[in-house]
Amino acid sequence: MTVAVAVFFSKLISMKKLLLILFLFAASYPAFSQKKKKLFSGMYLQWGYNTEWYTKSTIHFKGSVDGVPHDFTIYHAVGHDRNDLDAVIKEPIQISVPEYNYRFGFYLNDKHTKALELNFDHTKYIVYDNQLLRAKGFIGNSSFDKDTSFTASQLHFEHTNGANFYQVNYVRQYNLKSRKNRSFITALWKGGAGVLIPKTDVTISGKRLDNRFHVAGYCVGAEGGARIYPFKRFFIEGTAKTGYCNYTNALTVDGGKAQHSFGYFELIALVGYDIKF
Repeated sequence: MTVAVAVFFSKLISMKKLLLILFLFAASYPAFSQKKKKLFSGMYLQWGYNTEWYTKSTIHFKGSVDGVPHDFTIYHAVGHDRNDLDAVIKEPIQISVPEYNYRFGFYLNDKHTKALELNFDHTKYIVYDNQLLRAKGFIGNSSFDKDTSFTASQLHFEHTNGANFYQVNYVRQYNLKSRKNRSFITALWKGGAGVLIPKTDVTISGKRLDNRFHVAGYCVGAEGGARIYPFKRFFIEGTAKTGYCNYTNALTVDGGKAQHSFGYFELIALVGYDIKF
């Protein structure tokens, strides 16, 4: 996915607009394919929710706050997600409040066992406040290399609008059980790579900034799970995903930057719909 497309989706356009674009594409594709050999034999749309666990992350901060320079690193910070799944019940209209996922894929063969997928995971990453961490570097004229517990007003760091994984995947699907001459249960795996477009909320030395969306690094991931087709084209999918994210250029305060990376494990539940060309 190009950076321009990723930034476009990072602004979280309404699902109505997204679906309209996809259905117009699906409607126009058969006419186009009559003149040329079909590149895709169908497509699918998915929407769902997720929860994650993260490995520890070493975070390097560099910049200045109100003219006071800083360059320091905190080591092995523990982060967590905030899935907000209770919002599905409390605010069912606000479907993008919880950590959500959407995918749209294009089948590469008539049996629908192979596909290319554009994949978005809206995840959240929050560093726990008041952790006792090794910290090394300087803030202004003060240098340090010691175990330190930062309060939320001294240092707070999170990607909560989100950590945002945009990924292009190759998908392989295997039929496990058929019903009425069609797939009923399938197993699948997928893998790919993409870019990170977070919106980072950070506080350094008492100054807070809820940043803008921007391309901040790269990610790779692999996923496996199963689909159940209770109806011919409607399906339910459950997967487990693991991967690596490297934020090489996260924005902080007053033009400052942060660099960190982590591994993750993610559980995802989605509903989907097949569109045949």
